[in-house]
Amino acid sequence: MKEIKLTDSEEVIMEMLWEKEKLFMKEILESYPEPKPASTTVATLLKRMQNKDLVGYTLYGNSREYFPKVAKSEYFKEEMTSMIDRFFNSSVTQFASFFTSNTKLSQKQLKELREIIDKEIKE
Repeated sequence: MKEIKLTDSEEVIMEMLWEKEKLFMKEILESYPEPKPASTTVATLLKRMQNKDLVGYTLYGNSREYFPKVAKSEYFKEEMTSMIDRFFNSSVTQFASFFTSNTKLSQKQLKELREIIDKEIKE
């Protein structure tokens, strides 16, 4: 997947689509948090997301049922990789060092992270 960044407004819609899997425009508008945008704004966002190849639709008469074309896990993986590349010079070690020293992780959480890493090493 090529690097595609969602705007905050696009991300709100993608979260809805990831959760529900398929939504009509009316359902997106109803689910959108306050302040609700105009339907033309949502239509524009959906068109941009289609151009980014993140959203598709099925046509039923005059209505479009939208669906995500990329899994949330895949998008998140790409976002994390991009962030590590930009802020940590592609160094996962620098990222891990920053993350563990600059977040308020409990001893239990640190041990859980170690267990995850140990498991990955053994596989």
